[in-house]
Amino acid sequence: MADFKVAQPLSTSTGDYLKALWELSGSGDVSTNDVSARLSVAPGSVTRMLGRLQEMGLVRHERYRGASLTERGHAEALRLVRRHRLIETFLLEHLGYSWEEVHEEAERLEHTVSDKFTDRLAQLLGHPDRDPHGAPIPKADGALAQEDSRPLSEATVGDRVRISRVGREDAPTLTYLGERGLVPGRLLEVEEVRALDGVVTVEDEDGTSHALGGALAASVLVQDL
Repeated sequence: MADFKVAQPLSTSTGDYLKALWELSGSGDVSTNDVSARLSVAPGSVTRMLGRLQEMGLVRHERYRGASLTERGHAEALRLVRRHRLIETFLLEHLGYSWEEVHEEAERLEHTVSDKFTDRLAQLLGHPDRDPHGAPIPKADGALAQEDSRPLSEATVGDRVRISRVGREDAPTLTYLGERGLVPGRLLEVEEVRALDGVVTVEDEDGTSHALGGALAASVLVQDL
């Protein structure tokens, strides 16, 4: 991978766009509307910003086809993702934040600290592999562990699984799951999957049943036991 450092800091908005493109790029080029929805920005503003990012050599953008990160843009996005997830971990482990609070706080802090601070933070934390929500933390060189999890919504009755990650980071979702102990590492057995509405009912290791709506089940990523 190309050098993970950058010559000069990028603006907060630039970083937000690069992270959004990285997060949305699983299926290839990202549409303007997808970026607009992710960042709550008007499509016209997104188009103009993508043009500027292309001039900076961070993005490839073709009108009506979508945008993708260049090698440099990809490295910069991972640098920010690493910083964000390390800050989340620090807030939870050392400052008493709950797992539903850390995302918004890390969003604010990630643009104000340096790469040197990020490296020192990783060392302090013992170079963790995962953040509080189970997401992999990129290494200093940009290497990112491959995930072998799938959405709980794709499980079938009788499957025994372990929660590996929660894909949504909004506070209401995390509060709901946290109060029920449905956090990374929790063991579950699938009791029912309703085809009509997508509700998935699981039993946890304490014998308690939980019914999760289709959208919520899709955001809980699991690994087979």
